[in-house]
Amino acid sequence: MRGFLLLYDIKYDHLYMSIFKRDPLQIIAFQSYGTNTHFYIRGRALEDESIDLESKGWFSLLINTWKRFETDEIKQASLNIKLPNGVVLETKTNNKGYFKIEAQLEGLKKLTNNEGWLSCEIAYSNLNLNRKIQRENCFAAEILIPSSKAQFGIASDIDDTILHTGVVSKLKWRVLFNTFFKAAKSRLPLEGAAELYHLLHKGKDGNNANPIFYVSHSPWNLYRYLELFLKQNNFPKGPILLRSFSNILKRKSENDKPQKQKEIINLLKTYPSLPFILIGDSGEHDPDIYIEIAEQFPNRIIAIYLRSVKHKKKMLRVENLLENFKLVPALLVETSEQAIMHAKNNGFI
Repeated sequence: MRGFLLLYDIKYDHLYMSIFKRDPLQIIAFQSYGTNTHFYIRGRALEDESIDLESKGWFSLLINTWKRFETDEIKQASLNIKLPNGVVLETKTNNKGYFKIEAQLEGLKKLTNNEGWLSCEIAYSNLNLNRKIQRENCFAAEILIPSSKAQFGIASDIDDTILHTGVVSKLKWRVLFNTFFKAAKSRLPLEGAAELYHLLHKGKDGNNANPIFYVSHSPWNLYRYLELFLKQNNFPKGPILLRSFSNILKRKSENDKPQKQKEIINLLKTYPSLPFILIGDSGEHDPDIYIEIAEQFPNRIIAIYLRSVKHKKKMLRVENLLENFKLVPALLVETSEQAIMHAKNNGFI
């Protein structure tokens, strides 16, 4: 009897450990941006749930989507960021596992490659967490410091601008279906979008390396999903700027601006000598946001491209909005080719 109870205890302990074991740690660094003297990076420290971004089958996709949103954050963890020149910066995660660090440094542009990317490493500094770390305690990170050859920057929406999501569908059911039941590799970009972005990135001289920033209302939980989509479909590399999932659910005050608007304004302030092209769609609030930004920053926005969506009422609203807006060339385009032609005629490409 004693032997049976001992065997039962061993099996029970093994089952308990299998169900409640803690996953290895990881650090997801979000590609960010800076200047020659301003270092700025953010990311998140999480347990590694082994999310399979290439999984197929609706059940696997649902499980992996659940893992993306049901995160186990590493709170108040001390981190070190090591730059190629040996400089080490320190920061700490908040109660949601997010971290952000800004520092005034000199000569950052010398550390970048020919596209303007600065590579660095992030590591946990308080290893007394007594936790296993996936692979080794070193996680890659990058920030973009635009090339001095850049003529302008591009701030682009993602949803229904380069990736069809169905944001204008009733009750957003297509958005939910595409997010939960479609793998990043099976999602198709809107026709011609990658070509347009490469032409804008290369600029008129073909080697301007104009920086592209992908700005979306999607939560940071979808960062790696969107990163894979952009890479898989050959879009130019650029920082992906999203928002906290908790902020989506938070009630906004009347004067609070959308996160996308805040991000674009931060880009304009970070690069005061760089004009911008804004790209979005006519389905939601992009026209209102972009017009307000153009009015707030005269002579900084050189063009606005809005991709048409199949929704008659929304289209009429945007057409009326643009009819009275003459400050900046603003195009409602059906195809990427229309935007390419306008960009060529105006000397952008």
